[in-house]
This record gives sequence, structure tokens and C-alpha cells, in this order.
Amino acid sequence: MERILVSACLLGRRVRFDGGAKTSGDALLAEWRTQGRLVPVCPEVDGGLPVPRPPAEIEDGAGGAAVLSGTARVLTPQGADVTAAYLAGAERALATAERYGVRIAILKEGSPSCGALAVHDGTFRGRKIPGQGVTTALLTGHGIRVFTEAQIPEAATYLTSLEPPSAPTTP
Repeated sequence: MERILVSACLLGRRVRFDGGAKTSGDALLAEWRTQGRLVPVCPEVDGGLPVPRPPAEIEDGAGGAAVLSGTARVLTPQGADVTAAYLAGAERALATAERYGVRIAILKEGSPSCGALAVHDGTFRGRKIPGQGVTTALLTGHGIRVFTEAQIPEAATYLTSLEPPSAPTTP
């Protein structure tokens, strides 16, 4: 059975920067949870950040790949550099994915760790720009396909392509 890496906040865990969750009510996600497919992660907590914590954004909206290459940092509104925690969390998420043979992930969109299509622009004004978070950039660089919580139907289609068809049962 294919396992799916998933942002813990989407499963109701109160791990977000503000101490909240972003629980998904998606029926497919609930079904996969019942099947035991889901492997929850929170890269920010796994990287050592507390709950709650100050918000953070990638400077200049540079994106996760720039953080991984060392050309951008992850900062709080007060200018504290939390890049090391984001890198450590991304590495832990990758290690978890590798441990479970994960080839697919569903991560929280907009996060400086988990954003797959968009991240905040680094100004702390609520503006998003196209880009990936640190964890998403690392996972995709290792061949793991990342989807947002709004792309669960697409994730389901991809999941189907990864699993061999069930063998017919004989009476």
C-alpha cells in the first residue's frame, strides 16, 4: 500500500504557528486515514520550533529552493533567522518519507515549509506569490510529488497510477 506524507495540521493537529489547525474535511483524506495510508509531519515543529511561534516567511519571496541553496533565509517579522529550523524540519520530513517509501505528499498550501504552488512574499503583508516552501522543494527534488490540500482529487489520480491494479479474486 502506498503511503502518503501529509501536513499534520490538515489532520487536526494544533501545530500551526498560531497554535491552530487547518483540519481538512475532504472525504478522500478521511478514507486514506482510515486505511492507514497517511504519515503526518509538521516540518516546523519537527525542526524544533515551538507552538505557538512567530510567523515566518522566506525573504524576498525567494522560495524554498533558494533557502536550500543558501541564497535566502526564513525570517520572522522581527527579523529573527529561523532558517536552520526550516532546513532541519525539511530534512526530517524527507527522512520520514524515505522510511515509509513515500512517493506522494499532500501539504498545506502557503506555508514557508509546505507551500507547493505559492508562498508569502516575505513582506508579512499577506501577499502570496508563486513558489514552493522549503520542505516541498526538498521533497520534489527527491522525486516525491507534492499536492496541496485543494488538489486531493489530483493526488488520488496520481496515487492510482502508483499502485498496481488489484488481482481479481476467484470464487
